[in-house]
Amino acid sequence: MNPAQPDPQQFISDKRRKYEITAVFLVGIGKIIFMDLLQWRLPFIVIVIIGWTIYVISQSRRVKGILHYWGFRLDNFKEVALKILPFGTISVITFFIVGYKLGTINLNWHIIPILILYPIWGTIQQFLVIGLVAGNLQHLKAKRPNTFVTITVTAILFGLMHYPDYWLMASTFILALLYGYIYLRARNVYVLGLFHGWLGALFYYTVVGRDPFAEVFGRLFP
Repeated sequence: MNPAQPDPQQFISDKRRKYEITAVFLVGIGKIIFMDLLQWRLPFIVIVIIGWTIYVISQSRRVKGILHYWGFRLDNFKEVALKILPFGTISVITFFIVGYKLGTINLNWHIIPILILYPIWGTIQQFLVIGLVAGNLQHLKAKRPNTFVTITVTAILFGLMHYPDYWLMASTFILALLYGYIYLRARNVYVLGLFHGWLGALFYYTVVGRDPFAEVFGRLFP
């Protein structure tokens, strides 16, 4: 943050932070209803991306420096990426070993568009859960939880948002513990979203044995 610029935190009230956290919880409930129960995957994803993109743009015009504060920044991209890279490398190796043992490796050409598109959805997820939940809890002016509680609550929420797939719930909980720890020290949602998208795609096609491209775009590309 340029010291000449106003700190965006001073323009964010506790009330607004709580509204944003509540909104993220509602998105999580909506995910379970519309994606898991009703199978309206593509419409839900599109609406969430468009809705929150509009919110981010509107707030960036209202509060100077808030994009940088939220983690939409490139100045520390390499720094944050290097912190996550060892975990990402170990995760990929583990995915293929577990997938081989379970017989769930399901690699096909569908993974290519998912590797391109999923980081976009992953960035939105990281902004919502890590950025707005962990980030807002970290800077509450009153009744602020400590860092351990903030990271743990965020990780539990992120895991629950992937119900009812227990593999995904467990893996995203662990992922969110790491992401929360890193984000609270060096905010960058681009790196988190990129790794989330790539690791998530590989996890689906190796460990889980599912094809998210067919699940989301199956009706458009049978």
